[in-house]
Amino acid sequence: MRVLVVADEEYLAELIAAGLRRDAIAADIAHDGREALAKMRLGAYDVLVLDRDLPGPHGDDIRRHVVERGRPTRMLMLTASGTAHDRVGDRVEGPGLGLGADDYLGKPFAYEELLARVLALGRRARPTRPPVIERAGVTVDTARRLALRDGRPLPLSRQEFGVLEVLLRAQGAVVSGDDLIEEVWEEHTSYRTNAVQVTLSTLRAKLGDPPVIETVPGAGYRLRGR
Repeated sequence: MRVLVVADEEYLAELIAAGLRRDAIAADIAHDGREALAKMRLGAYDVLVLDRDLPGPHGDDIRRHVVERGRPTRMLMLTASGTAHDRVGDRVEGPGLGLGADDYLGKPFAYEELLARVLALGRRARPTRPPVIERAGVTVDTARRLALRDGRPLPLSRQEFGVLEVLLRAQGAVVSGDDLIEEVWEEHTSYRTNAVQVTLSTLRAKLGDPPVIETVPGAGYRLRGR
């Protein structure tokens, strides 16, 4: 899952993004509406965590942009407004849910609640996927963020968990290194980096023997077996 956190309060944006990354979610940051629109043009996001009171364009304008273009991106709107009218607003032009926001969270909030809402929106943004995936004795439970090999828990980093999930979902198909960068790492990660190779090396060590991740020369990587 890829999330864009849009907030002009730098501390708040960094705090949210750091928490999401600890929970194996790729998170990018924008500090104003203009930067958010630029990043959405460059890459697809499953969820926007959007502070409504943004400097140019306003958070309402960002959401209107998403709705009018029919993007599948879901949005969690953050606002200091606490009344029902502020959350729902007018059906056409009002703030919050009436404008097309998928969910609303008033400030201050608990990170655990924000995470739960982001995960729920992420599941709605993509085609329905089983929460538990298994192949060759390797299991990933995306809802509980757990990975196992033959029932043995695997202490994986965020990138290791993400790479394993992508390979499992491919069901034996080859996944390129560039695709792994796009799915698992944050923006500005160079496609020339050796991050994929390093992560695969540590992931293979944690998975143990017999090896299940195969390198396909000139193409990418795949998970062996059934």
